[in-house]
Amino acid sequence: MKQGTIYGVGLGPGSQDLMSVRADRLIRGASHVAYFRKKGRTGHARSIVEGLLALDAIELPMEYPVTTEIPFNDPRYNELLAAFYARSVAQLTEIADAGRDVVVLCEGDPFFYGSFMHLYTRLQGRVPVSVVPGITGMSAAWTATGQPVTWGDDIMTVLMGTLPEAMLVEHIAGTDALVVMKIGRHLDKLRRALARAGREQDAWLIEYAAMPEERIRPFNEAVDSVPYFSILVIHGNGRRP
Repeated sequence: MKQGTIYGVGLGPGSQDLMSVRADRLIRGASHVAYFRKKGRTGHARSIVEGLLALDAIELPMEYPVTTEIPFNDPRYNELLAAFYARSVAQLTEIADAGRDVVVLCEGDPFFYGSFMHLYTRLQGRVPVSVVPGITGMSAAWTATGQPVTWGDDIMTVLMGTLPEAMLVEHIAGTDALVVMKIGRHLDKLRRALARAGREQDAWLIEYAAMPEERIRPFNEAVDSVPYFSILVIHGNGRRP
């Protein structure tokens, strides 16, 4: 029997009309649809495709065993996630071995800081895998500001808010254009890093880019907390005619 294919399908930043035609076609025609979610939640990826799935599509929610309950450097974190990805790969492989395709929903782009890449590396050589790229959340964020993010020879840096403060300061000070993701509980640390790098006044905070709740404001107006779907942007100001 011919094996089925596992499709990692990029959904883009959160709006159905920003998905690719290929992604839309695969999702609407899928017999099996898998997606990541936090336990007890619908899952953002699943919410994006509401109304697109076939009525008889079999849904395969993959629930993280841990998200922010324990720190990343706790040995249990990698152990729990490694076991979770192994179980998910076994489930997907079983379906593919039965000759059925599976669409795995991926927020943004599957190869850009997404969970799917951990499945992808484990699936290689076991079943056919195909990846459909998507618009990244950061692209939607800088577009929402109404300003180009890079000009001419600008260097753009993408950072995670989870990085140590000293490393954030170093990279913020040494780049032209900047994107910071995974801000969450690291808001105060990021604020200090921007101030130390002398760039706090240049920063914009975009919440829920390309979603109905979209909000754009100067970063220094963020006081206590920010939603999970928040991205910081500093625009480059490089060479131009």
